[in-house]
Amino acid sequence: MKILVTGNAGFIGFHVAKRLLERGDSVVGFDVVNDYYDPAIKEARLAILEETAARTGSPYVFLREDLADTAIVNAAFTAHKPERVIHLAAQAGVRYSLENPHAYVQSNIVAFTNLLEACRHHQVQHLTYASTSSVYGANTKMPFSEHESVNHPLQFYAATKKANELMAHSYSHLYRLPTTGLRFFTVYGPWGRPDMALFLFTKKTLAGEPIPVFNHGHHTRDFTYIDDIVEGVVRASDDVAQPNPEWNSDAPDPATSNAPYRIFNIGNNDPVKLSAYIEAIESALGKQAIKELLPLQPGDVPDTYADSTELEKAVGYKPATPVKEGVANFVAWYLKFYVDAGIGR
Repeated sequence: MKILVTGNAGFIGFHVAKRLLERGDSVVGFDVVNDYYDPAIKEARLAILEETAARTGSPYVFLREDLADTAIVNAAFTAHKPERVIHLAAQAGVRYSLENPHAYVQSNIVAFTNLLEACRHHQVQHLTYASTSSVYGANTKMPFSEHESVNHPLQFYAATKKANELMAHSYSHLYRLPTTGLRFFTVYGPWGRPDMALFLFTKKTLAGEPIPVFNHGHHTRDFTYIDDIVEGVVRASDDVAQPNPEWNSDAPDPATSNAPYRIFNIGNNDPVKLSAYIEAIESALGKQAIKELLPLQPGDVPDTYADSTELEKAVGYKPATPVKEGVANFVAWYLKFYVDAGIGR
């Protein structure tokens, strides 16, 4: 199977591309490799993908290009003819969307439009794409279910991801393009993003610097380990979206359609307080963190909690890695990659 993976220099995209190469798929990677965070870790991920392709013998091509460039995207699809697409490229970061919303229009709206058009014209069998738990916004009914409406985003980042879901449905309806949107819940693990809390907390704790603990550590997150996310993404891509024969237009289900369209949560189904997450970091490091207790930030959601029942029913898999185990794996990687190797942070 030839699969185009966008964002393969990024955290989730790297892990997904690596898994696909290891199982023998042909992978076309596509990433602009921007400097939103330190490009050194992105280059290190890309080097591992090259090594993985050489070790496994799986075909691998990397395109260092911008998805917002229509001509380049069309040329890539014409040249490489992917059978399926896993779209994990995006401008990430909830808080950055408050500072630079235009970056999200280019990366999350314009680029996604280019991808949908390319999938349509090149008869792609299935488009699987990243959404986010942030689309639940002002919703407070827990656990979050795909069958509930999500019309009250709390930041522009979430609004662009909700827009992706709507755009995907229109293409599934008009052109019968099978699409699967995956709402990720607070992904963490080795090779993670340096702007994420786990990375920042580990770095500051080691340096003896205070860590900013928003909402006084009381908010909860459904922290989901990267290996669980990858398993869900790959299984969802393998299982092509189909129309729901029971879909009722008088009582429309937001998670499915009479078109080949669906939405899944991918979360651990086990919300953990931020304070407990910090305790797991302290335990793995064997060092106490200095905590600076602060109020909830603008745009932050107080709590997240995924109902992953639909994912499990569809693909036979449910995330289950305990936070303490996942954090310990991250810390072991961090110490090896940054501290032992002496790579800049």
